[in-house]
Amino acid sequence: MKKIAVITDIHGNSPALAAVLNDISSRGLDHIYCLGDVVGIGPDSNEVLEILLSRTDISFVVGNHDVAVMAAFNGVEAPKGHQNERHHHEWLAERINPVYIDEMSKWSKQLFINHFDKQLLFTHYHLNQDGWFLSIEKNPTIENLNHIYKESENKLVCFGHHHLVHHFISSDRAYFNPGALGCYDKPRARYGIVTLTENAISEELIEVPYENKEFLQSYHRLQVPERDFILKIFHGGQLT
Repeated sequence: MKKIAVITDIHGNSPALAAVLNDISSRGLDHIYCLGDVVGIGPDSNEVLEILLSRTDISFVVGNHDVAVMAAFNGVEAPKGHQNERHHHEWLAERINPVYIDEMSKWSKQLFINHFDKQLLFTHYHLNQDGWFLSIEKNPTIENLNHIYKESENKLVCFGHHHLVHHFISSDRAYFNPGALGCYDKPRARYGIVTLTENAISEELIEVPYENKEFLQSYHRLQVPERDFILKIFHGGQLT
């Protein structure tokens, strides 16, 4: 048996990440797969990356916000869909340790892993023919997901990007998005546990409570660009 953790969309929220990693450590899981959007939205880019990169049990894929912050740091054009968020990403890029830009640039958009002769896919989100992330499907279905992956041999597709939880099981494979770890309208951080055996794959959603008041207040203390919008949309207006 093998048990792995799936974390995604940390979005610069270091106390949420610390709570989840503490919970993961208490369970003795074998490995962690981080599905991107480590940075962006939240202000704790350096803290989050320092925590993640200090460990040897995490594998990474890159997310769209990670790409956008790297683009802002390097002074190149913002990736598709992020032109209106350029000021926010530039603010983050001005404060990030350049060492972490170099590390993120090594992350691919997909990881294919094999356990017990079962192929697993870890990605930030589903990719189009150009290798970029598809637009978020607001109401995903098994039929649409099976169409995207109809040519694949994946028995499990783990993804994030859409901050809601998704868990679908078809006759061909399972699809699992444990929801955003760092963006939620409650003081809870989410992640997933995948259990693999020779005969089965199962997925479980975990929610870990944490103290988020100081983190939410830091948006105002640090004068984070677009902070009122972010706090309302991505954190449910918990400070209001």
